[in-house]
Amino acid sequence: MAVTTEIAPNILRISIFAPKGNVQFNHFLVKDNEPLLFHTVLRRMHAEIRESVSKLINLSELRHIGFSHFESDECGSLNEWLAAAPKADVICSQVGARVNVNDFISREPHALTDFCDRDVPLSLLPDSLSAHGWDAGVLFEETQRTLFCSDLFHQVGDVEPLTSADVVGRSHQALKEYQAGILAEYMPYTALTAPNLKKLADQKPKTLAIMYGSSFIGGCARALDDLNVVLREVFGPQN
Repeated sequence: MAVTTEIAPNILRISIFAPKGNVQFNHFLVKDNEPLLFHTVLRRMHAEIRESVSKLINLSELRHIGFSHFESDECGSLNEWLAAAPKADVICSQVGARVNVNDFISREPHALTDFCDRDVPLSLLPDSLSAHGWDAGVLFEETQRTLFCSDLFHQVGDVEPLTSADVVGRSHQALKEYQAGILAEYMPYTALTAPNLKKLADQKPKTLAIMYGSSFIGGCARALDDLNVVLREVFGPQN
């Protein structure tokens, strides 16, 4: 059963816990003059998430659908959402549009450049080297200063919707656990990882909207700096 929580003014987290994977799948709705859904996630979850979103807005009013990178847990039900929201455009990276999305959907996506000027205060920041998709980006909502983190700060368990506790420590533990299984080497660590994370920290986000696990309020810039240390330890060259 999906659980909906407001994590920042007019920003709703819609979460489904999957016991088999011991992980939450989180979707985010920005209620605005032009509502945005970030993450469509898996096709098998579409009906449940659609029902939750329909209680918050009229689906015909949805104007933007975004995701970080082309993967089933990010955009598996994208075409189902486009059928439900015929006026919505698709927000993705330029690489994502060219390599995958142009062929996957029946309309042309809106490929955002870094800090693209739009009527809606959104920026898609390229982040391919601190996530595991080369087309990846993270979305920054400028009004409430919410950073939609995609896979960054991945946590396991059926955790609380919003916390000011140590999400970096939780993520560290989850990534170490994943190193022992088929999801080993979940994220690359390269010479560009630290600069990319610093670029995100420099935006001074107030809220981290995290795809897997609790969203975070508090010292968000510091958390991004600390995450670099974790990623270097778990995935760095010395390992």
